[in-house]
Amino acid sequence: MPPSIHPTAYIAPGAKLGLGVGVGPFAVIEDHVEIGDGCQIGAHAIIQPWVRMGQNNVVHPTAVLGGLPQDLGFKPDTETWVDIGDNNVFREGVTVSRATQPGGATRIGSGCYLMNNAHIGHDCRLGDHNILASNVALGGHVHVGERVFFGGGAVVHQFCRVGSYAILQGLAGINKDVLPFMMVGGRPGKHYRLNLIGLRRAGIDGENLKAVSAAIRRLRNKLKLDDLPGTAELDYLRQWLEEGGKRGILPFIDIHKDAD
Repeated sequence: MPPSIHPTAYIAPGAKLGLGVGVGPFAVIEDHVEIGDGCQIGAHAIIQPWVRMGQNNVVHPTAVLGGLPQDLGFKPDTETWVDIGDNNVFREGVTVSRATQPGGATRIGSGCYLMNNAHIGHDCRLGDHNILASNVALGGHVHVGERVFFGGGAVVHQFCRVGSYAILQGLAGINKDVLPFMMVGGRPGKHYRLNLIGLRRAGIDGENLKAVSAAIRRLRNKLKLDDLPGTAELDYLRQWLEEGGKRGILPFIDIHKDAD
């Protein structure tokens, strides 16, 4: 099926649209854009240059993908990209900035849901199946794992990492790395406890959940994970810790101080 393009939309000559793509009224798709089969681009949405998009993505009205990075030192003629996987949803007013380094890319995986007015800064990397509620803002170079939930209005400082299966409370202010599997909240953010609901929904239960819980208790007490079992979750956690980050890791709440 050829693309279905509203007569008021603008499609640049250098744009490439796959089969079954739909483009709504007054949408703009600029040069150096590749849109995969089955994508739907809503009214007044803007896809700026150097965006590559997989299949079956839905871009709602007024979203802007591929905007110039908000970096005062960036030269607009530099070729950098936004790379997007499959089956993502970008709701109204979402903005995604392209990368800053020549040939680099801001990357969004597959199956993510970005609610209205969420912002993804330059050079960010998001894995699969992440949910960003309304008005979430990720600064530049933020790296997010998989199946993370960001509550409304949460803000993440540039160069922070957010591990897989974490959940961030609405309005959380994150200025350091968030451990995988954890619930985080506050300004500045702190680790509270395991994201038990998210882990169980993801099928991490039984002995695997016990292993994750034991690992987090050790990290809270500044102990090593050496003699814990080699489950898939702990292998990921060990790798995440070994990779390290630029900003350190958020602290845990003081159980005795904060307990009522």
